[in-house]
Amino acid sequence: MKTTLLGIQHLLAMYAGAVLVPLIVGGAIGLTSLQLTYLVSVDILMCGVATLLQIMTNRYFGIGLPVVLGCTFTAVGPMISIGSSYGLSAIYGAVIASGLIIVVISGFFGKLVKFFPPVVTGSVVTIIGITLIPVAINNMGGGQGAADFGSITNILLSFGTLAFIVLVYRFSTGFLQAIAILIGLVGGTIAAMFMGVVDFTAVGEASIFHIAQPFFIATPTFHWQPILIMTIVAMVSLVESTGVYFALGDICEKDIKSKDLEKGYRSEGLASVLGGIFNAFPYTTFSQNVGLIQMSGVKSRKVLFVTACMLIGLGFMPKVAALATVIPNAVLGGAMVAMFGMVVSQGIKMLSTVVVKSQDNAMIVACSVGIGLGVSVVPELFAKLPEGVQLLTSNGIVAGSITAITLNIIFNMLPSRKRKEAVVLTEQEA
Repeated sequence: MKTTLLGIQHLLAMYAGAVLVPLIVGGAIGLTSLQLTYLVSVDILMCGVATLLQIMTNRYFGIGLPVVLGCTFTAVGPMISIGSSYGLSAIYGAVIASGLIIVVISGFFGKLVKFFPPVVTGSVVTIIGITLIPVAINNMGGGQGAADFGSITNILLSFGTLAFIVLVYRFSTGFLQAIAILIGLVGGTIAAMFMGVVDFTAVGEASIFHIAQPFFIATPTFHWQPILIMTIVAMVSLVESTGVYFALGDICEKDIKSKDLEKGYRSEGLASVLGGIFNAFPYTTFSQNVGLIQMSGVKSRKVLFVTACMLIGLGFMPKVAALATVIPNAVLGGAMVAMFGMVVSQGIKMLSTVVVKSQDNAMIVACSVGIGLGVSVVPELFAKLPEGVQLLTSNGIVAGSITAITLNIIFNMLPSRKRKEAVVLTEQEA
């Protein structure tokens, strides 16, 4: 009984993050209510499958730590961008291809990690977070193109939801604080019901039981730019996951070796491949559940096994998934400001120490975030360049990431640069 209750606690801690991603992406690319219900249910199902891949370790995959996997928020902006430019099928093609690439490079990704120090990953996460904010603001107004965009009802609901989340977060501790977003979504939806703007039609139309089917919504198509974008996102996610692995290893008193990392990376790649096949998303470790483990002191993988089984069970129940789709856009928008703002703050947190440490790092951040945000706002800047060049320049996240990686090599990795720094240090010591 205790194990089951602890499993439910982990489920609630990650549930808002699990359902928000399909709701945001599906809403942005114009899915029908039926497709959105399927997307939410299969995403919940695949969260459970991805979690099992990590906790049930063997020779080839699985980090063997008590982790929960869900769709990474760093993938939201890129997936919306890909869907808008190439269509829904290209999202799944890019998710599958990037997952396969991660599986292939998992053995030597540890050597590539040096190209993704905090100054690079922090810049990329910050760019992604900043480019997501307009999506949140549009939803606060009721959704882009909505007839009642910016109405008093939508403004009250969106800011009321955001204020409620902030109050719950401020005046609660521990587990309640961990599920502040979920509480805010429930509270905002209840308020919307009293205002008469919640439509339960989708719940009535949803079936009680549904078996997930490959390519139910779209058959994947493969294009170079979406694959490149999602591969960069996947690599950034792996770097973030590495930090989670080591944090959990410390909590569980387990020495994390390179072989463990390799199996963990491979599991995330496999999870993304399966996600793309079943028309879900790429998956990564959820850090909020790490905080829950630290808070509760319960480190058993059995608890997370129970959580994974619950997620898989819920994934076969479209009516449960349909409940998430009735959340009004304005309520979602209020929660999204908090969620996406947290992505930005996570990026800033990653950058805070490296910028103070070196003025060179400050220049890397300045240029990469500036280019990333600038290209996102004015994508037509490079419209007259050759198509092959546009592959790397027409997307703000790709342009910003490449800028950060290149400048990091120039400032922090070139031998001549290192020698000069060593000479300066020697002179200062003398």
